Amino acid sequence: MTEPLLKVDGLKKYFPIRSGVLSKKVGYVKAVDDISFFVNEGETLGIVGESGCGKSTTGRMLMRLLEPTEGNVMFEGKDLTKISDSAMRKVRRDIQMVFQDPYASLNPRHTVEKILMEPLIVHQIGDPKTRRQKVHDFLEIVGLSSYHAKRYPHQFSGGQRQRIGIARALMTNPKLIIADEPVSALDVSIQAQVLNLMQDLQKELKLTYIFIAHDLGVVRHISDRVGVMYLGRMVELAPSENLYAEPLHPYTKALLSAVPVPDPQFQREQIILEGDIPSPSNPPTGCTFHTRCPFKMDVCTTIKPKLEEVKNSHFVACHLYNEAVQH
Repeated sequence: MTEPLLKVDGLKKYFPIRSGVLSKKVGYVKAVDDISFFVNEGETLGIVGESGCGKSTTGRMLMRLLEPTEGNVMFEGKDLTKISDSAMRKVRRDIQMVFQDPYASLNPRHTVEKILMEPLIVHQIGDPKTRRQKVHDFLEIVGLSSYHAKRYPHQFSGGQRQRIGIARALMTNPKLIIADEPVSALDVSIQAQVLNLMQDLQKELKLTYIFIAHDLGVVRHISDRVGVMYLGRMVELAPSENLYAEPLHPYTKALLSAVPVPDPQFQREQIILEGDIPSPSNPPTGCTFHTRCPFKMDVCTTIKPKLEEVKNSHFVACHLYNEAVQH
């Protein structure tokens, strides 16, 4: 069994809440609260959940764009939370990010050529001539033309800008790409093009993806395994087919029941969740989902369920399945 490319263990991110004249700490927002997962080389792990569940914070901690409060991130055997900033900069050559908003993540004052050359200059890859050639090559690879290099971001559509964002992430030949909602700002017809492009690039360049999204339909299309997050915790993690065919966690069932199905015969019974998402600054005790769960038991209000394997490679954090194990 080979080691996973990336292994995350007990990752937490708490943001302090300050109040009053002296801005004293009065509590914490538990944006990410103890999550663990791994990603094997060449696979795509999808991470889904509602807005505010901590999935983008997780992506940024893996790159150390945000410093974790606790936990380990092992990448190729190195613990990224323990290394110096300069060593981390070197690692970023192997881990790149595609951001959600192609309008905000590209510098409007720079030409596309300058934007794409920047990672090569930062990581001291090649000389000016080979850098220029590489920029032109990668523009062609992502479905644009080399003559686009002299244009500015505002001269492109949203889908084209996201292609430029993907090209920028590929410039350093990374091993892992963290895609943070890369298609949610795009039109549906363009979404499919960008997803297909990402899948083609994965095969061609042997890439590994962590694909963060709130749309379960999009994640199904691209992921080998899917992790579902709720209020800073991973509640279910399973191979994509198993998760969609047989979701185990009540929250996953509710999410999937809301995905529109083109054939009315296969319409799932819609599960309507009651109440609002609790505040991450004051999460419920025990299982954080118990305030909205239709299957709540007494144990759910006091004891946090662990993410445990209940079937082959299918992990779920829910007392319903622990009960089954005990009886």
